[in-house]
Amino acid sequence: MSQDAFFELSPYHIALALIGAIVVLASWLPRLVTSQEPVAAPLMILLGAGAAWLFPAAQFLPDPREAPLPWEVLNELAVIIALFGTGMRIDSIRPWRRWTPTARLLGIAMPLSIAALAFLGVGIGGLTLAGAILLGAVLAPTDPVLAADVQVGPPQEGQEHPVRFTLTTEAALNDGLAFPFVYLGLIVAAQGFAPGEWLGSWLVWDVGYRIAVGTLMGWAGGWVLARLLFGFPKATPLAETGSGVLAPAGVLLCYGSTELVEGYGFIAVAVMGLTLRRIEEDHRFHRRLHDFTESIEHALTAILLIALGTVLPLVLEELDWRHVAIAVILIVVIRPLSGWIGLIGTDLPHRDRLAIAVYGVRGIGSIYYLCYAARDMDFVNENQLWSLVALVILMSTILHGFSVGWAMKRIEVD
Repeated sequence: MSQDAFFELSPYHIALALIGAIVVLASWLPRLVTSQEPVAAPLMILLGAGAAWLFPAAQFLPDPREAPLPWEVLNELAVIIALFGTGMRIDSIRPWRRWTPTARLLGIAMPLSIAALAFLGVGIGGLTLAGAILLGAVLAPTDPVLAADVQVGPPQEGQEHPVRFTLTTEAALNDGLAFPFVYLGLIVAAQGFAPGEWLGSWLVWDVGYRIAVGTLMGWAGGWVLARLLFGFPKATPLAETGSGVLAPAGVLLCYGSTELVEGYGFIAVAVMGLTLRRIEEDHRFHRRLHDFTESIEHALTAILLIALGTVLPLVLEELDWRHVAIAVILIVVIRPLSGWIGLIGTDLPHRDRLAIAVYGVRGIGSIYYLCYAARDMDFVNENQLWSLVALVILMSTILHGFSVGWAMKRIEVD
């Protein structure tokens, strides 16, 4: 080996060093100005963009518009792990009236958000109808990964504030419930806007069957895993000696098997977490499972946020004032207004209702949906969709991330 080879600047090693440095800096820098939990997500994106500008080799994932598969796979893993962990966090699902705000967000606020975004996509963004529907489906759900700061704490901590409970359960379920609208965008792109030809099959297959199967598979997966962990064999249950790796193993098994029978895996893993948590609720092994999956979730999230930052200059090349307008309207008007309308009639105080309506964080789940759709079909407005989605994620992480600690503290104190 020549002497020059000892100091070869390998792009791979540069990327590894920068990822480590960015994670450390993003977690440490906020401590200089606040004693609250660090708001690392927006800093990871911004520092990733800065690293890519200074060191082009820092772009360790390809342009998602040209190679969506790596982004889809990594985002898929991060989301399903996060959804399972979100379900596991819920200490108590009763009384059932606690779910009323969640049901209203899922059944009223999310469809309103999708419709409003589709309208803006056509009217302001100049998107095709298929692209506008996809835009609504991609950006309407609250992200289960980046919404951790507004969710309830780990298992067995108790004191689940109604705001945190509602945002946690919404994040657990709305990703899967947005999928029918992703498929609707794909159907309109392929067949045109002719409801007489596809509406019935969409309602039966993409709405009815897939949601029902996802729910059933999640319940069955959680029940079977719980029996293996806590009940059989009775003398030496696995929960007494098992590793936390059983959680992601169960998630992968449940998700993969659900997708094989054409159900919504996102719904399945969330329901699995909720079901598993109901059995032996106070057992310490639940905390071990949650903490293990949370560590994986944080690691994948950090990689994805930094990767998003490194490609941000490329993805935002086609950004114009229309995208900025839609992004601002979504974060400032559509989500707060649709959330407020959805919560009308609940017994939540006005301040709690406002917090729930405002803190619908957008994040890496949107990237997964867009990659999934782009892999199946070429959209006319694909580059514009990427610019808009990247901008919304950046704005949401900055605006929500830097204010959520203050807002949640005030709500819980009052």
